[in-house]
Amino acid sequence: MRGYIDTLKVIVLIAFRNLFASWLKTLIVGGIILFGSMLVVVGTALVDSVDASMSRSIIGSVAGHIQVYNAKSADELVVMGGFQLDAADLAQIDDFKGMREALLTVPNVKAVVPMGLSGAMVPSGNIVDVVLEKLRNLIRRQQAGEDVSAAIESQKEHVRQIVGVLATDMANVGKLLTDKAVSPEELAAIHRASDAGFWNEFDKDPLATLEFLENRIAPLASDADMLFLRYMGTDLAAFAQAFDRMKIVDGTTVPPGKRGFLFSKWVYEEQVKLKTAHRLDQIHDAILKRGKTIAGDLDLQRWVKQNATEVKEIMLQLDRQQTAMFRGKLQKELASHEDDVSKLLAEFFRVDDGNIMGRYKFFYDELAPSLTLYRVRVGDTLTIKAFTKSGYVQSVNVRVYGTFAFEGLEDSPMAGVLNLMDLVSFRELYGFSTPEREREIQALKAVAGFKDIDRDSAEAELFGARPAEAAQPEKAASATSDADAILRGLGGRGKRVKLEDETYDPAQLGQGVVLNAAVIVKNPRLIRQTMKDIEAAGTKSGFTLRAIDWQKASGLVGQFVTMIRAVLYISVLIIFAVALVIINNALVMATLERIAEFGTLRAVGAQRRFLLGMLVVETLAVGALFGGIGSALGVGVVAIMRFVGIPASNDTLYFLFSGPRLHPGLSPINVTIALTIVLLVSGASSLYPGFLAMRVSPRQAMQSDE
Repeated sequence: MRGYIDTLKVIVLIAFRNLFASWLKTLIVGGIILFGSMLVVVGTALVDSVDASMSRSIIGSVAGHIQVYNAKSADELVVMGGFQLDAADLAQIDDFKGMREALLTVPNVKAVVPMGLSGAMVPSGNIVDVVLEKLRNLIRRQQAGEDVSAAIESQKEHVRQIVGVLATDMANVGKLLTDKAVSPEELAAIHRASDAGFWNEFDKDPLATLEFLENRIAPLASDADMLFLRYMGTDLAAFAQAFDRMKIVDGTTVPPGKRGFLFSKWVYEEQVKLKTAHRLDQIHDAILKRGKTIAGDLDLQRWVKQNATEVKEIMLQLDRQQTAMFRGKLQKELASHEDDVSKLLAEFFRVDDGNIMGRYKFFYDELAPSLTLYRVRVGDTLTIKAFTKSGYVQSVNVRVYGTFAFEGLEDSPMAGVLNLMDLVSFRELYGFSTPEREREIQALKAVAGFKDIDRDSAEAELFGARPAEAAQPEKAASATSDADAILRGLGGRGKRVKLEDETYDPAQLGQGVVLNAAVIVKNPRLIRQTMKDIEAAGTKSGFTLRAIDWQKASGLVGQFVTMIRAVLYISVLIIFAVALVIINNALVMATLERIAEFGTLRAVGAQRRFLLGMLVVETLAVGALFGGIGSALGVGVVAIMRFVGIPASNDTLYFLFSGPRLHPGLSPINVTIALTIVLLVSGASSLYPGFLAMRVSPRQAMQSDE
């Protein structure tokens, strides 16, 4: 044993002597190894950090650690990464309560949250609809005996001003485009609504006049949009408890036992907010949060131009008094004598890097309080119509209680595209039966005289003559009266309660049908085993369940990190493949230059394995030295990036970084991987030159000397 140790010492001494003797070769090989090891440390640290950040985004926003759904489903479940309105074709889970009890027997399962995904297009109306609805309500109050004449006259004046704005807009369009840009019917409607005689006749039949305005004038205002809403039905209290990053931004959460809807704050800003105000927000945030400039960014320039040219949506909101107020404020702010408010607004919104902050503050301090910034406000009732699983259209009315966001992901569309709805309303909208509907159907059947019959007596029951019963009109009238009573309030409870104001037993949320469920685990490191345990527990309880992890449940979003990791590993492989060739060639050339040395060593008794060991030790020493330096530099680079943070320059990175900046972390495994790869490549590079050295004989050495 001692002889081997002495031999090893000699090999190491000779190897290090040769390294210093051939310093140029050592620097070339070492530089390649240094760069490669630094790349591996920085790259693996970044990928691991993005992986961890994105998993926090997905797990903490909607997916949970594991998603569970019926294994008999035609499609795979994807809870994120899609903006389509149609839901995946998932087979329902009929007994959520039983499934939840089965899953909670799995030791690592902490919570199970019921869910269902779907989507709908919801008409939001426009400002003309809002103004006309206010006028209609005032007329109804007047007809009920209230003295609201002054308010009606003010609202009528607002409508007339809207008609004037639309007439001017049509005239401008006709000048810019062809004569067919505005149809004759539209022109006729505008001319009629602009005529003083039309308004002189208003009080004679106000409701008929309003119907004309709603049907012929309101559609001419182009600010009406469909809201494209993807929503999740869930137990909102259980959801908020399981996903603690959720926070209410505006309004309140939906009270227990109440039907309700929560807008995602991102959707609320992106789709519901006044477009001019939203674009102004985008410009402001891009400058403050992302360091962009209007002069240097084409998107910001486009938003500025749109705001300056699309002031009609603001003009339509202004009545005579508001118009005068806007004129005075804008003239003072712009130091202008212009009287046309639309031109003043256009000039105001033509912002640049020097005045954007001042005008942004002025807009929200002075102008916004007089505007309707959101087409759907907290407290409004939202009518959602969607196709059920059977293909027919169903609708529900739900009250908007507020908006929500996930902390750290407020600006991410990937985390903000889903809105939330109470599970009872979701089941009804999706076509699942609810206890209230079952009771109403049964009551109507009883009043109408429906009964179950067997096949043998079906013909007689359906087509047999029953003149005695048919000749009882008082019975039919009674049935109709009873049916009306049921429809008014299920058994004569009095005035029918609006659907959005109805209450339900919160216990219903934990029972009945769901499409999928999020599972929160106690130990995330045991997800793989927990998925197997969940499927086994489901099978044991009679459920055919499929469990997928957060990465698969998030679809393409979750696969993004896998793609990044693959790109990194391929890059590292290419770099070290090139390094292997370069190091190998350098060592081969160095070996050929040292034939005399190898021959002399062989002549004094050195064995072939001695020469091989000497070259391997030389290369490993270079790899360890420069690999260590490169790894240390990589650690330093990661530390600097962690301190400074990598800014999220777009919405996708905002989601991947789980916030506005990524602060990468470093683990010992990153350095270990780098050093392991470096030593493996160094050792492999030395093998071929070592075999060449082993073939050198003393006679070759003496011939080379001659």
